[in-house]
Amino acid sequence: MNSLHTRELRRLDSQAMNTESKLITGVDFAMVPTTDIERSVDFYENTLGLPCTARYGKVDGAEFDAGNLTVAAFDFSKVAKEAPSSNSGPIAFQVDDVAAAREELESRGVQFQGDIVDSGVCHQTYFSDPDGNFLILHHRYEPKGE
Repeated sequence: MNSLHTRELRRLDSQAMNTESKLITGVDFAMVPTTDIERSVDFYENTLGLPCTARYGKVDGAEFDAGNLTVAAFDFSKVAKEAPSSNSGPIAFQVDDVAAAREELESRGVQFQGDIVDSGVCHQTYFSDPDGNFLILHHRYEPKGE
């Protein structure tokens, strides 16, 4: 790409990004580190029931459709100097009934950490994937902003 073309692209980008536009327009995916992509695919696809929508060809990774968010399992050890061992920031999966979803996942071998929590606006329960990534089943029963 020549420098004139690059300057024109920057000019167009700066025009598009004015003070009224958002810098961040959404969340494309949440990434969870794994040390065994096949184990992760089995867990997210078969245990949690999330459709696998992509398998990465050149690196160990896969994407799963969680409705409004893509969960990407990725083996960082192949591309990063320091690969994270697990995420401590949880992903909260929206469900219609936390107790029923928990019961179903327990029947599939998932172990939960503690009881179902009622925060006053939602129910939630905590568990981890095989790599130790912290996950939540979540149902908001109070409308947001009330």
